[in-house]
Amino acid sequence: MRYFVKEIFYTLQGEGSHAGRPAVFCRMSRCNLWTGYEKDRHRAICKFCDTDFVGTDGVGGGRFQSAEKLADAVERAWPSESRGHRFVVCTGGEPLLQLDDAAVAALHERGFEVAVETNGTRRPPRGVDWLCVSPKIGAELVVSEGDELKLVYPQAGGDPAQFEHLDFGVFRLQPMDGPELAANTEAAVEYCLKNPRWRLSLQTHKYLGIR
Repeated sequence: MRYFVKEIFYTLQGEGSHAGRPAVFCRMSRCNLWTGYEKDRHRAICKFCDTDFVGTDGVGGGRFQSAEKLADAVERAWPSESRGHRFVVCTGGEPLLQLDDAAVAALHERGFEVAVETNGTRRPPRGVDWLCVSPKIGAELVVSEGDELKLVYPQAGGDPAQFEHLDFGVFRLQPMDGPELAANTEAAVEYCLKNPRWRLSLQTHKYLGIR
């Protein structure tokens, strides 16, 4: 299988349960909820995406002809002087359009713990170490269990309570970015205070000015 990757880079995870942890981000191209082109945003299921996942022209991006070549590229992005605690976040776009058993196994062979950030509309491959699902209202959610459910908030028709029956280790609300960020953050804080099962997730990388 060939893998189409927008970018591969080393940074700190900015959000969710692993916030602050050094990680290689492997951003896969393509998504099943939006083409990535502004001309199509009005008809997208997910209308608030703030990520460029179109093409393979980002830093470290490309078309990889095998799982081994993809894993080699991820390994090259990890600091050579640091052999332990290897962590890769497979994201997108929607990574589960491409990420498969072979890719996860190849990353494991190189010592990486594999995390996936997905919209939950596709089943994950075997062996994923940390599964974070971010549901999008209007898209069918087929993944009902995982390590972390992270809901961008608020979404029209997206009462967080509708997800509480699912089998996730932690439930997080992440304020929707954009011109209403301050109001959305206030609303998310208020919801978490009233509903203690939910925890606030902030995009700390944006506050820090890192990728």
